[in-house]
Amino acid sequence: MKHKRAIPNRSFRVADQIQRDLAELIRELKDPRIGMATISAVEVTPDYAHAKVFFSVLIGDPVETQAALNEAAGYLRNGLFKRLQIHTVPTLHFQFDRTTERAAEMNALIGKANATRALDDEEPND
Repeated sequence: MKHKRAIPNRSFRVADQIQRDLAELIRELKDPRIGMATISAVEVTPDYAHAKVFFSVLIGDPVETQAALNEAAGYLRNGLFKRLQIHTVPTLHFQFDRTTERAAEMNALIGKANATRALDDEEPND
């Protein structure tokens, strides 16, 4: 029996293509709950049955956006079926990506610490 050799990096290429296609498909959605959502990453399981789709939101409520995207997951998956040349299009699971939110919080904390340090440096030492 002949085994099909796995194509190196195929899951990364598939995830990358899903990310690009979903970005376009989401823009076409008319749901007002979906603000300015950006797909930040896609992780596909080895059997291509499921894809975890991470998104961030520039404008809008992350909780409402996540609910709306997960409700539209079937429609979006159908859109991917038409675009992707693979046998199994994964079931989509949308998850809010807190990376950008955390980065903004860290920047604010660093800014605050630097401002405090600058004030401390200005005080004369007796």
